[in-house]
Amino acid sequence: MSAQNQTRRITANDIRARKGGEPIVALTSYHAHTARIIDPFVDFLLVGDSLGMVMHGLETTLPVTLEMMILQGRAVMRGASHCLVVVDLPFGSYEESPVKAFQTAARVLKETGCGAVKLEGGARMAETVRFLVDRGVPVMGHVGLTPQAVNTIGGFKVQGRDPGGAESILADAKAIEEAGAFAVVVEAVVEPLARRITEEIAVPTVGIGASPACDGQILVLEDMLGLSPWAPKFVKRFGNLAEQIEGSVKAYVTEVRDRTFPADDNVYKPKK
Repeated sequence: MSAQNQTRRITANDIRARKGGEPIVALTSYHAHTARIIDPFVDFLLVGDSLGMVMHGLETTLPVTLEMMILQGRAVMRGASHCLVVVDLPFGSYEESPVKAFQTAARVLKETGCGAVKLEGGARMAETVRFLVDRGVPVMGHVGLTPQAVNTIGGFKVQGRDPGGAESILADAKAIEEAGAFAVVVEAVVEPLARRITEEIAVPTVGIGASPACDGQILVLEDMLGLSPWAPKFVKRFGNLAEQIEGSVKAYVTEVRDRTFPADDNVYKPKK
């Protein structure tokens, strides 16, 4: 058996146990090759429904289908051998009832091999989270800005700026925690609220546009690498791969057109 096969994969329970400890590091991934690169360094990879916007150029995540999530979940699982892989349940695949959510989650777990699912929503989804957890499905919650509700919250807006809204988001996080979620993503909320949520719930918070006080952080890979043409304020670009790709493509085009590529080293010779 290879050393790689002997390595134990990080689990949802491992992530839960990191509350208040070393910060959890996470990124999104939608492909086997990016998963393979990232896997040794992060604690979990999220196959997010953001793939609809990042990979397919959609305006929102709403058109993403369950089949799309399963396809990309399989790809990421082929590339990742160390970290936990979490797959989003897409809009319309779980909200109808806890039974519907379980059917969807069971299919995702079976067909991708991932270790957990993520769903959006607070108190209104607590019953569903409890139903899933009671039946062996590790669930990551998601509160604050919930992109699947973009049409009801009026766009991709920062959440929790008014006291009433802040208290509602805090209550959402507590409800999801009490229902059995092993962690909660806190997206695009004002910093004091994210800090308070982290202090008041017993499972890890994973911030994205939230607070450095969160128990961990996640970003969309393409955003932090500079591949996305636009990124939210909360994104720090840790690379500028778009410029590197453009430069490489220009060099390739030049060499093809001036016939310096393929060079002698790039072609096959007959046997002597």
